[in-house]
Amino acid sequence: MPLCLRAAVPSLKVSLPLSRVPALRRPPFPVMKNLKLYAEYGAKIDLPYDGERLSLSAADAELNRLFFATSANAIYVLHLSSSQENSSTEFWVSDVPLSPTLEPDDYIMALDYLMEKEALIIGTLGGFLLQHSLDGDLTEVVGRVEGGVKSIAASPDGSLLAVATGLGQLIVMNQDWDVLYEVMLEPPASGSEMNVHWEGSCVSKVQVSWRGDGKFFATLVSAGGSSSLSRIRIWDRETGASLSSSEYKVFMGGSLDWMPSGAKLVAAYDRATEQKCPLIVGFERNGLERGSFSIDDAVEATVDMLKWNCNSELLASLSRCKEYDSLKVWHFSNNHWYLKHESRHSKTDYVSFCWDPVKPLNLIAWMQDGKFRSKNFAWVTAVTEKSIALVIDNCSILVSPLSMSLIPPPFSLFSLKFQSAVQDIAVLSQHSKNRLAVALSDGCLSIVELPLMDSWENLEGKEFIIESCHSDYSFVGIGHLTWLNHQVVIAIGLCESGVDDACHEKFSRNNGFSCEDKMRQACSYLFMEVQFICSEDSVADTVTSSGWHAKVSKRICLQKPVLGVVKNPTEDGSAFVQFVGGSVVEYTLKSGLRMPSLDVGQKNPNIFTGFTSSCPWMKAAQVRDDGILKPLIFGMDEHGRLHARNIIVCNNCSSFSFYSSSTGLSEQVFTHIILTTKQDFLHIISLGDILHKNHEVGCEKYIVNDGKISNQESRDALKVWERGAKLIGVIHGDEAAVILQTTRGNLECIYPRKLVLTSIANALIEGRFKDSMLMVRRNRIDYNIVVDYCGWQAFLQVAPEFVKQIKNLSHITDFVCSIKNENVMETMYKNFVTLPLIGKEGTGMHVVRVEHSDMKNKVSAVLSSVRRALEEYVPESPARELCILTTLARNEPPALGEALKRIKRIRELELSGTVNKNDPADSKSSPSAEEALKHLLWLSDSEAVYETSLGLYDLNLAAIVALNSQKDPKEFLPFLQKLEQMPPIVMRYTVDLKLRRFESALLNMASAGEDCFEDSLILMKKNPQLFSLGLQLYSDCSRRSQVFEAWGDHLFGEESFTDAASAYLCCSSLEKALKAYRSCNNWKGVLTVAGLLNLSKEKLLQLAHELCEELQALGKPAEAAKIALEYCHDVHSGIMYFISAREWEEALRVGFLHGREALISEVKNAAAECASVLISEYEEGVEKVGKYLARYLAVRQRRLALAAKLQSDERSVNDDDDDASETSSTFSGMSAYTLGKGKGSAASISSSSTSRTKERRRQRNRGRIRAGSPGEEIALVDHLKGMALTSVAAHELKTLLGALLMLGKEETARKLQRMVSSFQLSQRAAVKLAEDCLSNETMDTNALSLDNYIDKLKKELPDYQDPSWQSIILHPPLQR
Repeated sequence: MPLCLRAAVPSLKVSLPLSRVPALRRPPFPVMKNLKLYAEYGAKIDLPYDGERLSLSAADAELNRLFFATSANAIYVLHLSSSQENSSTEFWVSDVPLSPTLEPDDYIMALDYLMEKEALIIGTLGGFLLQHSLDGDLTEVVGRVEGGVKSIAASPDGSLLAVATGLGQLIVMNQDWDVLYEVMLEPPASGSEMNVHWEGSCVSKVQVSWRGDGKFFATLVSAGGSSSLSRIRIWDRETGASLSSSEYKVFMGGSLDWMPSGAKLVAAYDRATEQKCPLIVGFERNGLERGSFSIDDAVEATVDMLKWNCNSELLASLSRCKEYDSLKVWHFSNNHWYLKHESRHSKTDYVSFCWDPVKPLNLIAWMQDGKFRSKNFAWVTAVTEKSIALVIDNCSILVSPLSMSLIPPPFSLFSLKFQSAVQDIAVLSQHSKNRLAVALSDGCLSIVELPLMDSWENLEGKEFIIESCHSDYSFVGIGHLTWLNHQVVIAIGLCESGVDDACHEKFSRNNGFSCEDKMRQACSYLFMEVQFICSEDSVADTVTSSGWHAKVSKRICLQKPVLGVVKNPTEDGSAFVQFVGGSVVEYTLKSGLRMPSLDVGQKNPNIFTGFTSSCPWMKAAQVRDDGILKPLIFGMDEHGRLHARNIIVCNNCSSFSFYSSSTGLSEQVFTHIILTTKQDFLHIISLGDILHKNHEVGCEKYIVNDGKISNQESRDALKVWERGAKLIGVIHGDEAAVILQTTRGNLECIYPRKLVLTSIANALIEGRFKDSMLMVRRNRIDYNIVVDYCGWQAFLQVAPEFVKQIKNLSHITDFVCSIKNENVMETMYKNFVTLPLIGKEGTGMHVVRVEHSDMKNKVSAVLSSVRRALEEYVPESPARELCILTTLARNEPPALGEALKRIKRIRELELSGTVNKNDPADSKSSPSAEEALKHLLWLSDSEAVYETSLGLYDLNLAAIVALNSQKDPKEFLPFLQKLEQMPPIVMRYTVDLKLRRFESALLNMASAGEDCFEDSLILMKKNPQLFSLGLQLYSDCSRRSQVFEAWGDHLFGEESFTDAASAYLCCSSLEKALKAYRSCNNWKGVLTVAGLLNLSKEKLLQLAHELCEELQALGKPAEAAKIALEYCHDVHSGIMYFISAREWEEALRVGFLHGREALISEVKNAAAECASVLISEYEEGVEKVGKYLARYLAVRQRRLALAAKLQSDERSVNDDDDDASETSSTFSGMSAYTLGKGKGSAASISSSSTSRTKERRRQRNRGRIRAGSPGEEIALVDHLKGMALTSVAAHELKTLLGALLMLGKEETARKLQRMVSSFQLSQRAAVKLAEDCLSNETMDTNALSLDNYIDKLKKELPDYQDPSWQSIILHPPLQR
């Protein structure tokens, strides 16, 4: 056996960390983004032996560390930082290396880390397999293979280990070191095939790469010799069977890697025989090629390594040329491979690399002499603040102005070609020009001047060769290029320690930066100020780059890494520099590095020291605060927290950009920040809120638990329709567009409503009505915003300017048709934009706030002002006339009459020959009458237009309207012919009747003379509202009398008897007036009219007796008594009526007046009897009050006891909330004596008819008290309140007490007053007790008694009396 195994160790089952789980989701496709090297860290291993070199590496994804084996068989551990927060180093090296035990003259040939065993597996030249434990630094021999170990690769889950030997064998074993299978990497071939492809030589190099899910692995064998043919073979994990293979090609043996997501694996072809540079090729699992791309290097270049990052987004390649080694980072998008980054290294370094196993954008490179470089990348948008896309692709920059057209890469408007790969770009936009500073991978700088964007259309499809600047300095590895002004750029680079120590110490001492670090680093960071001078003049309308010279004017050495640099937008020659940890300093040409003092939105000075964490994405926005321009710095960290000074704007931000509503090119003042979140929401936040540190500015307030946006906040947040879409740019000004890039790579342009409304509002304030109308039309905004933003009354003042700017009468017509009596700024667009301040003046409208009550006049006033402006400032044309007709038709109410009159004038001019519609000169001034009429009919209801034309009494016009409105001639032609045959007045009268214009009809009939009075009278009878107008039209007394009498008959029929009697009196129709007064029981009016009629005494007496009987029947005996005494002279009947009315004092007065002792005695007896009855009734009332109160207290006590029992049961059983709510709702419909047997759903099924029946029964039973009913408590309280003494009863008591005192019945009167007072006091005390009991959830039976409340009421009102009926002389004496 070729493999000798020791005793197997126990199997360790360790779950795979998330960092090593294969990425199944396709990563985002950054089409419009560039890969920026935002931080680079350095370290060095001091190798103790001469000639010792780093050779192999392995990764521990769980503890985030790397292992490096040297040629001296030592293993060094490189610990990677899991987070760079507040740290000045990215990694550090263990002081003492691991020393595995090897045989003499044996060397490490393969290295891997077994996470499940927490040990390194080592393969040696002598064929030994060693397990080196990290805990005790112990080495165990696992086994030995013949031919030596060429490669070791553990499966992603760590359960299998593939070992390739020098004899071409592949051995796969498990965690217990049991061999599962052993196969030949290349099986023996028959005939000459072996001689061609294998040649029987020993294997020099074997690459093994597992797929991310561990189901398959691939191998690539190199048998020595650069021109040997080989192939990629795909193997099954479980059986070891060869599933597929590629064609035989000249592969570069060290380049094979399977994408972690499993989509494809990559390798490199050697094409030196074709005089071409190497080709990187992708393969599917079946061995077929799936795309390829050239590395764009020299022909003799070789590809030594290919590595995917952990999320399968980037592919790094290492190619070795004659002059240098090149480390390149590639990205695939839109079926194109982009070279996003290249770094060149010296051949003596012999650089190698690996990706960070946890962080997908961190790449670690090392040199054979022990130097390390950690490169931290970040995807940054390729779109500038001027909406220009600058996409880096190898040595080209693809330029596309997004404000002109959305051109997704690899397409572009034009491109810039440089001499080497582009590393970094700095953009300077000043005075409508754009200047680029570009850092190249070969250490050169280039300056590119772009022409004005107005001439960019002429550059389409062109490629410009860009020259490099002349300089004596090599700018290799610099980044963070930032313009300070039009001639100076600052840059950050790495330098060896010790360079410029003096300036570094001076800077540290003066600015508070510590020179000491926790770990000594092998390099520091060089801050450079580069000055550019151009010896040639730029050429207009083209791209220029020649004649530039670069000179390093200042260098500062820093120990802390720089994460970002942004230009100060408010100060020329100033920039903000961010260090690791988030601290920010300001750099100026005059003062150098100093702490910035940004007083943004604060009354007191507030020194801005930086962010609370490192923010690789940093931008500065120029904002306006009270007319002062100030910078506002934003930063986003790796966790998605978006910082703005001392607040967190968003905790899950994925991308952000700024928006400026200004259209000027000289200064760009931003008003909003637009950001996307990881939950795929797009938020628009006003910078004014952030500027003044509004604590509710955070965008998380808009997100609810179910991931949706509430309707109230949807104006500031939008749901992005495609998952994973990123914000890459904004088109500023009137365009108000946001550009998103989806994961599929395509670009989408959206127009958020808030930004659109902001740009419209800005245009209105500036008086740019034409631009605002274009935005309204393009984005389908309600036209009313043009009128309502500053108030419609303010619009009336600028209506002429509005009409003069628009000019397009079709647009004005659309505007007119959309005006409505509604303020859209308070309804549809409420809180979308900030309303301007009252009194604020700009070049446009002055703000006038309009009350809601004034909105009813909006349409008529606005359309009237537009119509006047059209007539005054727009030349006569058919379009103008049609627009004016539109203003009339859309008026509220529609002015159809005036519109038809204008059409009638055009028709008359056509008929008179003044206007010839066939003459081009005349047709330019006005439309034809038919065209105008059709336009009016299209805007209005055809029937309303037809009726309005009839109302003009122009039958020809009415016929034309009817014909153009598609009416059936059978419907209107006979009627019009009939009208044509009538006299003019009759015709108008008929038309008015048809149109129900009765007032006009009456006016026409009145003008016809006396012959038509009967018709007028009939019209008034049918339309009673015309009677008052008829009285004004007819002055003859006889005609007026007829009108009054007809009016009275109408009122009598409507049962308005009093008004009818007045009308009859006006026309002297006394009999009808008498009947009307009698119908309304107005006996005084009846007897007065009877006097006017001069009735005889017999008829008057008979009438008086009849009235007495009627009034007695109606329950008005007091009034009947007056008639009996005054008109019938019947004293006996009069006194009897007074007794019936309980007018005791009046009855006595009349009796004594006429000296009727018998009647006086009868009054006396009746009064005594009434007093006795009332005493007994009120005595019974006191008892009823006590009974009702006792019943109420019993019901209340039972209900409270039952409620307490239910609550106790709920607490003991601990039911859930739903059960509790069901119980409470069921209980609310029960009385204290009801057993709950019904289900809750039964009530909800009852029909509406049943509910109405119950409601009618409830109305009938109102006032009844049903024992045990749910409403018994309230009914008892209401009944107690209803027992209070009424005003009628008080009046009767007052008169009765006075009569009893007159008749000498003092004791009876005193007893009556005492009993009624006792009842009144008991009733009020009972009501007070019931109200107190109803408001409390507990009952104190001792305190809640009627006697206690009566005593309490007596104490509160010791001398209580009711002056409405009581007599003070009958009050009992006060108790002392």
